Amino acid sequence: MSQYRVLIDANDEKGLVHKVSTVFYKHDLNILSNNEFVDKENNKFFMRSVVDGDIDAGELERSILEVLPKHANVDVIEPKKKNIILMVTKEMHALGDILIRHEAGELEANILAVVSNYDTLESLVSKFNIPYKTISHEGLGRSEHEDKVLEYLAGFKDIDYIVLAKYMRILTPRFVEAYENKIINIHHSFLPAFIGANPYKQAYDRGVKIIGATSHFVNNNLDEGPIISQEVIHVNHAYSWRDMQRSGKDVEKVVLSRALKLALEDRIFVYANKTVIF
Repeated sequence: MSQYRVLIDANDEKGLVHKVSTVFYKHDLNILSNNEFVDKENNKFFMRSVVDGDIDAGELERSILEVLPKHANVDVIEPKKKNIILMVTKEMHALGDILIRHEAGELEANILAVVSNYDTLESLVSKFNIPYKTISHEGLGRSEHEDKVLEYLAGFKDIDYIVLAKYMRILTPRFVEAYENKIINIHHSFLPAFIGANPYKQAYDRGVKIIGATSHFVNNNLDEGPIISQEVIHVNHAYSWRDMQRSGKDVEKVVLSRALKLALEDRIFVYANKTVIF
């Protein structure tokens, strides 16, 4: 008995749910959960099903494709831990939260390594018996540094996701292309209103009443990739900028871990620089 996550996106037409369900019935599969969505504006159909039964994944995928419109996409995925790389600079809040959740068994992931341009967080990571690789950028151009990072990553056979847990260097298009829709980032939601070294101080000076965080896939437009998860909290005049910063970090780590969990559970469809999430 095998369990599969079945992800389908196709041009919409009448009867698609019935057709796919008939395939499940034909192969004597039990439907454990099912979600579907139609984007009427773009005529796109999305469906995520979890099924179990005695069938090969390839056979199930072929059977589903036979009943779908042309150019449909079908992924039949057997649930298992995915391989991830964490990339960090000096801030520990997002990294620490992921490490603790991983240690507690909350994430379906194998953390292959933590990569940083500083050795600042090595002592923290060592407590979790996870490899830590420092690749310094000192004295190197951006491309030279990325060459070294990419060379290190190439040593891993299979990387499902790279998580930028407050990695504070801009990735070049070459890096992004190498891991398209596989790089997950977190940033405070003051962008682009408050940019620079201390956005929380700028926000404090403006008297903001809401702070938050956004997690998204990375593309070549800075902080404009497909959004996975967002959250906001209210603040008031009694907050100092340091209070805002502490609260903002709490939001950042929760949003990033939530986004990672969604990715690990195959709940995200990416299209038109947007996401559909079940």
